[in-house]
Amino acid sequence: MTIGQVAGHFGLPTHVLRHWESMGLLQPARVHGDRRRYTYDDLVRVASIVVVKRAGLSLVDIREFLGSMHTTTRNEVLRRNRDALRAKMTALRSALELLEAALDCPYNDITTCPIYRTNLAELVDTDSDTTRRVTG
Repeated sequence: MTIGQVAGHFGLPTHVLRHWESMGLLQPARVHGDRRRYTYDDLVRVASIVVVKRAGLSLVDIREFLGSMHTTTRNEVLRRNRDALRAKMTALRSALELLEAALDCPYNDITTCPIYRTNLAELVDTDSDTTRRVTG
């Protein structure tokens, strides 16, 4: 496939594929006129990059993940990013619960709604030391 075909297939601008190549993430074959030709293996690699990029990995981490011949190095990158992704997912679940509580709330002032307040309780409720520091 040509760079345009691959870009179209994945919904990417061609400059993204060129950038990934400059970062060492892709190495498509070159044919007459120095034109890139992508094989099925290249498509698998592009799909891998797209998926892990959506998960939040940086291009440097993706290069390490895909390029490392050492399982230990690869697993370090994966563990670090897995932990960050889990933290993000927890935050997103919490935000979604808050939005759903707000949608179910009949109060005009959302901040007075008991259901909404229940979802914020963990952030709002503090021990007496913290309360004293915040209030003076």
